[in-house]
Amino acid sequence: NSQALRWDNSTCGGGLRWQIFTFNNGYDYKNTISNGAFFNIAARLAAYTGNQTYAEWAERAFEWTHAIGLMSDDYYFYDGSDDKINCTQVNHIQWSYNAGVFLLGSATMWNLTQSDLWRERTLGIWNATHVFFTNQGGQGDGQIMFEVACEPNNNCNVDQLSFKAYLSRWMAASTKVAPWLYDDIKPYLAASAQAAALSCSGGEDGTTCGTRWWNNGVWDGATGVGQQMSALEVIQSNLIDRVQGPVSNSTGGTSQGNPNAGSGGDSNPIATPDPIKTSDRAGAGIITALILVALIGGAWWMIA
Repeated sequence: NSQALRWDNSTCGGGLRWQIFTFNNGYDYKNTISNGAFFNIAARLAAYTGNQTYAEWAERAFEWTHAIGLMSDDYYFYDGSDDKINCTQVNHIQWSYNAGVFLLGSATMWNLTQSDLWRERTLGIWNATHVFFTNQGGQGDGQIMFEVACEPNNNCNVDQLSFKAYLSRWMAASTKVAPWLYDDIKPYLAASAQAAALSCSGGEDGTTCGTRWWNNGVWDGATGVGQQMSALEVIQSNLIDRVQGPVSNSTGGTSQGNPNAGSGGDSNPIATPDPIKTSDRAGAGIITALILVALIGGAWWMIA
């Protein structure tokens, strides 16, 4: 709900900014992952609660992303656009997590609506996601996941090294809400997991994971949290057929929603302290005594 309140119609015909506060670098940037995450959570809340308002927000976010050019007609996703020029120019870098977050959101919307439109969108996104898969050696349209914008040139930053983890998770999750995706997606997860496991052969322990899974089974010398996250996620995503799909609040879900969550606030910005009790005074006295003993002991030791 707090995100819906920040939907900004003042520029670019809507959308969420990358940053909330004006003093943050990126405040003037409306990017795909911010709006994709909003779309994703709206779709999943719609499926869980049955609340049509969430579904309407999901539809709005999806259509805005396409209208502004952050998603092409053939479902390729681009990074973002500057709202200072009213989003008239798009940064065409493609990141895997943008495709992943929209894939799961779209699959969830299909599950909710069973509509041909959402099936078409979901399939279109999955087909476009193939840009993030390669053959051994980094050539061609294979089944090994890679971050196409930065891996070939070894210039991924810390955040980007973890993007394959999110794509893996969202691919797997999509098969639980759109089961007809399973036969298409599972071979890509399996091939990527095998390649990732082979890359986890470096370091002194012999199990450190590298960045490049398409390096012919050879550790590429890279290390980091992002590499470990990505390898872990793609491997465990192959267990997706051993778990049940998501439930809703009418099919066994226990989470309780609050339609007003995030939309209110305390009019008094200064919290009121709790009344001091006898136990508080006793505790304060004990701590004070211990500090005094430590100070006196330290002073005596220095003099002695």
